[in-house]
Amino acid sequence: MFGEEYDVIVVGGGHAGAEAAAAAANLGSKTLLVTMNLQNIGQMSCNPAMGGIAKGQIVREIDALGGYSGIVSDKSAIQFKMLNKSKGPAMWSPRTQNDRMRFAEEWRLMLERTPNVDFYQEMVSGLLVENNKIAGVKTSLGIEIKSKAVVLTNGTFLNGLIHIGEKQFGGGRAGEKAATGITEQLVALGFESGRMKTGTPPRVDGRSLDYSKMIVQPGDAIPEKFSYSQTKPLAQQRDCFMTYTSALVHDLLREGFDRSPMFNGRIKSLGPRYCPSIEDKINRFADKDSHQMFIEPEGWETVEVYVNGFSTSLPEDVQFKALRSVVGFENVKFFRPGYAIEYDYFPPTQLKHTLETKLVDNLYFAGQINGTTGYEEAASQGLMAGINAHLKIKEQEPLILKRDEAYIGVLIDDLITKGTEEPYR
Repeated sequence: MFGEEYDVIVVGGGHAGAEAAAAAANLGSKTLLVTMNLQNIGQMSCNPAMGGIAKGQIVREIDALGGYSGIVSDKSAIQFKMLNKSKGPAMWSPRTQNDRMRFAEEWRLMLERTPNVDFYQEMVSGLLVENNKIAGVKTSLGIEIKSKAVVLTNGTFLNGLIHIGEKQFGGGRAGEKAATGITEQLVALGFESGRMKTGTPPRVDGRSLDYSKMIVQPGDAIPEKFSYSQTKPLAQQRDCFMTYTSALVHDLLREGFDRSPMFNGRIKSLGPRYCPSIEDKINRFADKDSHQMFIEPEGWETVEVYVNGFSTSLPEDVQFKALRSVVGFENVKFFRPGYAIEYDYFPPTQLKHTLETKLVDNLYFAGQINGTTGYEEAASQGLMAGINAHLKIKEQEPLILKRDEAYIGVLIDDLITKGTEEPYR
C-alpha cells in the first residue's frame, strides 16, 4: 500500500494537522495525512467559533502565509463580529460564529483539492526512528510508512481520559477512542511528558430554550471577513444570545463539588486559566453572584446549541439541575453533558523555533501536544511545522517569525523559551 517514501507524514487531522498537511503539500512535498477518523478532519471539538482577541489576528496571519483557516472560517460563518470596536484599532479582533458541520466539510474538501495530499485512516501507534532521525510511522495494524519528516498533531488524544463527575473513561473526544503507544515511545527516547486538562460545556436543544428572556447578540451590521482572498462577506447572519448564572445556580453547582473530579483529586493536571470551568469560576471568584453565558447556535439549520461559559466536569445530574435554574433554560433538554479531558503533552522547551524536536531530527510537534489550547493556536503551529518540515528536507533556510513580526512569533517563542505548565492561550 505504501511502497514509496513520503516527504512529510502528518499525524492527526485537527486544526494543526490540517494546516500542516496543506502547508507542506502546497510547497511541493508529497504529504500523507493519517488520522483515526477521516470524517472528523477539521472538527471543532469545543466552541463553534474562530478568532477573538489575539486569536483573530492569528487567523489573519495564517491566511497571509497561505493557510486555509481564514478561508474555511469565511465559507462556514453564520455570524461575524469585530470585537473591541470601542477601543483603539490595535485591539480590534475579528471573530466568526461557524456552522460546525460546514466548517469540517470545507476543511475536508479543501484538503482533497490540494495536490500532493494523500489520506489514510488509522491510528499511528509508533514512530520509525533510525540514528536519532525520523524514518516514518507505524500504525496499529503494523503497517510501516516511510517518510523524510513527521509532524505530530495529536490534540487531546494521547492517552486521553474523559471525566464526567465520578465517571471516567478513555477517549480523545466524546465518542472517539484515545490514541496509545506514541507517548510511551517518546518517553523511552528521552522526551519529558506531562498531563494537562481542558473541558467543554453541555450541548443542548435550542428548541427547549426561551430566547425572549435572554439578551440578543447580533453580528455586525456590515460584516467583514477573515481572508484576504476572494471569499464573500456574510449577506445574512444568525443571532447569538446572552444570559447569566445566579447565586442559586452557583449553590446548586456547589452541591456537586464533592463529586467533582477537579476538587476530589481525580484530576491532578491544570486546566486553562483563560477558559476556566464554571466550577473553577465560582470557586475562584466566590464574591461574584453571576457569570455571563453566551448561547451560540451550532449552524444554520441544526437546533444544537453550545453553552459558552458553562464548561464543566460535574456529574451530569448536577449540570442539568443547575442549568435548569438559568434564566431561559427552565425547560432545557441536553444533547450531551459537559466533560473534562486529561491528555499527554510534551513541554515545548524540547523544541527548536521551527517546532522540530531537539532529540529526533525531522520530527515536529504542533498544537495541543505542545501544551497550547485553542483552534487558532493549533492551526498556526501546524502551518509553521508543515512549512519548516518541507524546508528542512529540501535543505532550505527555515521560516522563523520573530516576536516583533507576528502574533505567531510571540506564541512560538513563548513556548520554546518559557515552556508552559498550564494550557497556553
